[in-house]
Amino acid sequence: MNRKIIITSDGSSSIFVEELQETYHSVFGAIQEANHVYLKEGFSQMSKSEFTILEMGFGTGLNAFLTALETQKQHKAVRYHAVEGFPITQDEVAVLNYPQQVDDMQAVACFKQLHQNDWEVELQINDGFRLKKIKALFEDVQLESGFYDLIYFDAFGYPYQPELWSEQIFKKMYDALTPQGILVTYACRGPIKVAMRNVGFRVERLAGPPGKRQMLRAHKKPK
Repeated sequence: MNRKIIITSDGSSSIFVEELQETYHSVFGAIQEANHVYLKEGFSQMSKSEFTILEMGFGTGLNAFLTALETQKQHKAVRYHAVEGFPITQDEVAVLNYPQQVDDMQAVACFKQLHQNDWEVELQINDGFRLKKIKALFEDVQLESGFYDLIYFDAFGYPYQPELWSEQIFKKMYDALTPQGILVTYACRGPIKVAMRNVGFRVERLAGPPGKRQMLRAHKKPK
């Protein structure tokens, strides 16, 4: 795919995919979107001091980066597994400006390590954050049943890759969650809500990040 680095409205980077005419993050603010959707409405909902996160769509590493920093600030312990079918290059990583956009002395080292870590190996990034990157397509990845407390679902948009928002994929997500687990995503289209509900999720509409009216949080219903 042909990709180029762009700057979003909050000054943080994203990647534009020419074939899809789609970006990795919101053009209204990459960091603002990640903080709102995944940190505020996902990470901050976790009451436990130790928990597991699955990210579907590692992409630029932004969600993992912000989560690693927040994990250390809050003295939590997180195991973070991230699935990605098409990793970005080290040349692209070098141009992304996320470490310069946050006020944290560990930011540069943290972001660098996230991307230099080997794939398929779980390694410690900071005191509370362990990362394993999994190179696989969403359709093919094998996930442990009942393992994850929280899922960040960050696939390309429904109009561009509707197959990633199917009942088949959401059934896999449902099965991978712990009994009280939740899934958060920036998306809020009708067919996505229907697919989630059809596999058993209780779906909640929430206020979205800048530039987007709503987002979704899905709760695993106890059997």
